[in-house]
Amino acid sequence: MAGDSTVIYTDSEFGEQTSGKIALVDFWATWCGPCRQQGPIIDELAEELKDTNFVVGKLDVDSNTAVATKFNVMNIPTLLILKDGEEVKRFVGTQQASVLKDALEEI
Repeated sequence: MAGDSTVIYTDSEFGEQTSGKIALVDFWATWCGPCRQQGPIIDELAEELKDTNFVVGKLDVDSNTAVATKFNVMNIPTLLILKDGEEVKRFVGTQQASVLKDALEEI
């Protein structure tokens, strides 16, 4: 489940989806209660930032284990901010939209 502006990240396209961009990635799973709370916040943020240089989206850890393993995601939700595909900030647990937006704008 994702909003119209929310990117659905995948193992096969992750490099292309994040290369040359500042990206927010929500690592989540369908069975995770806190992830279901985080999801609408990510969708709202993606809509708010759709006409900016930021890319906001979700990666299902059950379907995309290679990327989750690459970034050593052990708990969900984990939210990473990437610049040109490299991690610059990590959050573990549900985060408010304002916290995430402020962190993106600091990059």
